[in-house]
Amino acid sequence: MPNAISGFSKLTKSEKIEWLLDSYFTNKDNARTLVKQYWNSDEKLQKLHDEFIENTITNYYLPLGVAPNFLINNKLFTIPMAIEESSVVAAASKAAKFWYDRGGFKAEVISTEKIGQVHFIFKGDFKQLESFFDTIKPKLISSTSHITKNMERRGGGILNIELRNKSEDLDHYYQLHATFETLDAMGANFINSCLEQFASTFKAEADIHLENPLDIVMSILSNYVPNCIVRAEVSCPISDLKSKDISDPGIFAEKFKQAINIAEVEPFRAVTHNKGIMNGIDAVVLATGNDFRAVEAGVHAYAAKDNKYSSLTHCSIENDTFKFWIEIPLALGTVGGLTSLHPLVKFSLEMLEKPKAKDLMKIVAVAGLAQNFGAVKSLTTTGIQEGHMKMHLMNILNQFEATAEEKSKLVTHFKTNIVTHSAVVEAIENLRN
Repeated sequence: MPNAISGFSKLTKSEKIEWLLDSYFTNKDNARTLVKQYWNSDEKLQKLHDEFIENTITNYYLPLGVAPNFLINNKLFTIPMAIEESSVVAAASKAAKFWYDRGGFKAEVISTEKIGQVHFIFKGDFKQLESFFDTIKPKLISSTSHITKNMERRGGGILNIELRNKSEDLDHYYQLHATFETLDAMGANFINSCLEQFASTFKAEADIHLENPLDIVMSILSNYVPNCIVRAEVSCPISDLKSKDISDPGIFAEKFKQAINIAEVEPFRAVTHNKGIMNGIDAVVLATGNDFRAVEAGVHAYAAKDNKYSSLTHCSIENDTFKFWIEIPLALGTVGGLTSLHPLVKFSLEMLEKPKAKDLMKIVAVAGLAQNFGAVKSLTTTGIQEGHMKMHLMNILNQFEATAEEKSKLVTHFKTNIVTHSAVVEAIENLRN
């Protein structure tokens, strides 16, 4: 076991690597080679990556793929996706082509409100606090003018501040609940700066005007944005669902709807169902330099908004029309952060024709809907494993360091045989023997 180390962040990158190798690796030469193998040969680009986070030692690569043929509001897109799961891009592409031939996807942004809160403790009279807040509210907003002036010039800024009494949930707990419009920026830094200024002004004025002390606990944006909503949908006559793997569109539509209904009422299914949606959403969010962890947290909270975790997608069959849709909260940005720093993020956004934040919300929602359609379509027809394992085949072959010739023969073999891990292992052994 290595000893604790002080001042690690002050070491050079080479010194950090050598400490790691000395502390944890038996074959230090191999480990050192691997770390350096993933450095970018362009020193300027590598320095850019090194400075994204602290204690960088190398780069961790994910594949950046593309899913073409997404027709969204009658405009054609090729969507970038950064993800390692083998079947995601294939499923999205297949769903995109399926709906391209049936009118494409429709998407609209319903609202773009974002939220931040100042959490504080107050042990005095609530009526006095309420009266004080009503008096001080204009000053809270004006105190942030040095922060908000550029955002306001573009049409955004602070929408409102409310005093919320949460003392029934936690003794003496209150909050300033603020709403914001941040336009094409995700807005985390903007919101947090405003909140900290609110807290500073609120505390200073409270010390003067309130009889009891007011203690600020923290000031932070919320990644739950139930009023930053985008909707995406597909629809067509049931008869138009007929395709190579859908021989009876009526039976398919009913079974598909049943699968969605199950995810609406059964949380164990809903979690996996929504995970499949997030396969598509996260991949595009990551490719465009947005915070997929924030998006995940907000989306899953939204899935439980009615006090039971449920499906994010819904399906209806009315008047011989099949309709499938999603409504989700997405706080995204196309300016600031990695969008102006990471070269592949710039590449991805240019591929999407430099979208505004609202446009990106639509694209990301469509990617999630397409992913879910592909998954549920497979589940209710051929089963999920047939397509998934065929895509996973190459990963298994690479684990066994199959040669190009072996890969060619085994890919041909599994065109007519079921892919399982044990079946692939057996086939490799038979081929090599």
